[in-house]
Amino acid sequence: MRIGVFVCQCGTNIAGTVDTAAVARKALTFPDVVYATSYMYTCSEPGQKEIQNAIKEHNLQGVVVAACSPRMHEPTFRRAVEKAGLNRYMFEMANIREHVSWISSDREANTLKAADLVRMAVAKLALNQPLFSSKVPINKRVMVLGGGVAGIQAALDCSEGGLEVVLVEKNSSIGGKMAQLDKTFPTVDCSSCVLGPKMVDVSQRENIKLYAMSEVDSISGYVGNFTVQVRKKATYVNWDLCTGCGICTEKCPSKQVPDPFNQYLAPTRAINIPFPQAIPKKATINKDYCRQFTKGKCGVCQKICPVGAIDYTMQDEIVTEQVGAIIVATGFDLFDYSAYGEYGGGRYPDVISGLQYERILSASGPFGGHIKRPSDGKEPKNIVFVACVGSRDPSVDRPYCSGVCCMYIAKQAILTRDHIPDSNCYVFYMDIRAPGKNYDEFVRRAQEEYGVQYVRGRVGKIYPKGDRLVVQGADTLLGVQVEVEADLVVLATGIESASGAQELAEKLRISYDQYGFYLESHPKLRPVETNTAGVYLAGVCQGPKDIPSSVAQGSAAAAKVQALFSRDTIETDPQVALVNERACIACGKCIEVCPFGAIQWKELRGGGRKAEVLPSVCQGCGLCNATCPPKAIQLQHTTDSQILAEVNILCA
Repeated sequence: MRIGVFVCQCGTNIAGTVDTAAVARKALTFPDVVYATSYMYTCSEPGQKEIQNAIKEHNLQGVVVAACSPRMHEPTFRRAVEKAGLNRYMFEMANIREHVSWISSDREANTLKAADLVRMAVAKLALNQPLFSSKVPINKRVMVLGGGVAGIQAALDCSEGGLEVVLVEKNSSIGGKMAQLDKTFPTVDCSSCVLGPKMVDVSQRENIKLYAMSEVDSISGYVGNFTVQVRKKATYVNWDLCTGCGICTEKCPSKQVPDPFNQYLAPTRAINIPFPQAIPKKATINKDYCRQFTKGKCGVCQKICPVGAIDYTMQDEIVTEQVGAIIVATGFDLFDYSAYGEYGGGRYPDVISGLQYERILSASGPFGGHIKRPSDGKEPKNIVFVACVGSRDPSVDRPYCSGVCCMYIAKQAILTRDHIPDSNCYVFYMDIRAPGKNYDEFVRRAQEEYGVQYVRGRVGKIYPKGDRLVVQGADTLLGVQVEVEADLVVLATGIESASGAQELAEKLRISYDQYGFYLESHPKLRPVETNTAGVYLAGVCQGPKDIPSSVAQGSAAAAKVQALFSRDTIETDPQVALVNERACIACGKCIEVCPFGAIQWKELRGGGRKAEVLPSVCQGCGLCNATCPPKAIQLQHTTDSQILAEVNILCA
């Protein structure tokens, strides 16, 4: 075999601590290597041209590039060798940047290690075989999971591009957390006025199919051809008949039902529509509180419904959808403030969360937009906001910044002063993080124009005193203890991953971090893609972010889907597992461990059976190869022989 080796200097990134010329000279002594050189930037256009010319001039049959991580440039170099007439899999890459030059300044040791890595790559390449992709058709339908603002934006953008969209929302209405907000920062415009038209647009688009009160049951398949089973939860109301007139809600005798939309500040009825602008505007029965279900008698809603939509016998329904791509926009939950026992959240009714205060401020909220204390309905005069409750605090396992708390506190303080001009607002903060457009100006406006008093320091304790609350903390700028008597305390609760996020990640076969947020494929270059082809991320499910960023990411995910669907077929990756039927003992262990369901039984003519890999489903993870007792399954392009060849070089 005739192999060429190209050692990249990467400016001083590699050449600063590795003698690349010495590595190239050493490579010329390796078996099968007939050409070796060092180049300033191998990934540049002249660098790729150098590789292509060398392939032709020296009749090379394989190429090794020693440079940076294969995650960055391996596809680039594969395309380059393919243009020169080589099979793209007759190429290997040795990472001498992240694995060598960036981790040590010992030039001599680095040069020796880089030479060893190049020799290992050469040994593996000598056993490579040409591989060829196959093409599979693409189903040009997309599923969006989550009907918050990011999911809505992604669905509308895909719809605008002419794609069929299936939107799945677990609640009875789309809108997400944004539908619960009163105003948005820094423009202080009505949240419903911004979001409402988009929600209505979703309901009016003929190529968007909406499944509300639904969740994903299972997912199978691969990029371009996913099969998703969606569980439509029983609402006990036939939505095909329901007109959203609300008569059933008015007449329902069960009136003390907790209302999650209003953050449990006021009760609702057992049959209800969550809010006036809900999409779809359909009623839903809460089975846990409906007298027909709990006591076996009532039926008022069924009797008065003018269209006969009530159906107490309704059951969950499973529907199957075929789609080619999935956008995940499942949003977030808020930190449970009861973890801070010293703040009294959950014990003192006038210690509330930021989202509860949003509902109080909202005209569609429990108090009709008038600021009142939950305990006695009085108008508060002294209101204290406490920042970073469940953010930037390792003691509650939330060391990350939620990114929006500083801003929504400033907004709520401004709105409070607008509602109650003679009120006093205090903000306890660690430091202000306002990096967005006009964000810093907005915080300054709260301080300078609205007279909101910012106290830099953490709150140590909140305790009742008569019908008021005493907020005890420290002003770290003045170095003194501070006590503020408050009528109402608002805790700026941080963002955490949505409940059920990890279970959904396992169904989608995507990764998540230790806090449950989904991991993107690359934080800078592939921020909306996952490591599972055809699955994209949008919104806060990937990490804390504000509304503009969520909307932008929703559009970015839609653009990625449009790019994927611009072709009629996609090429499969041939680096998949392959079964040697002669060696297979039909133990089935590979089928048990395969996380992608890519291995099945193949019935033989004689009545026996052997394992068979579905190439289009296999992701090349290698679990089956590691599990197979007789090593009958080999991962193409990374066979046991190739790994042993590398190890032998390392141990020589």
